Amino acid sequence: MNTFQKSAAVWNSFFTRLMRVPLLDKVIGKSTAIITYTGRKSGKTISLPVSFSRSGETLTVRVMMPDKKNWWRNFTGTGDRVTVDIAGVERAGHAVTSRSDSGAVSVRIDLESSAR
Repeated sequence: MNTFQKSAAVWNSFFTRLMRVPLLDKVIGKSTAIITYTGRKSGKTISLPVSFSRSGETLTVRVMMPDKKNWWRNFTGTGDRVTVDIAGVERAGHAVTSRSDSGAVSVRIDLESSAR
């Protein structure tokens, strides 16, 4: 783990806790979510905060400095299941990573229906 990844891990841990504080989650949660997934190599459950844009039941996470991060690689190919916590409401979804010709990386998360 390089220095950037160590710093990011500390920041992610702090921010994830901050997002779980009542009332703050409503303010921060408008464009930030906590995604939880199972690591493809480690098999561990991982949670981290991400910024997103939303269109209906689809979230798009643009990965800044993707070559310094690994989490998005869990969703390459056909992708994988993910849980998304938006303002205290958990939703299941399916995430798939794409990389543009210019190298930009984004993760598309299609949320499952919340109707039960």
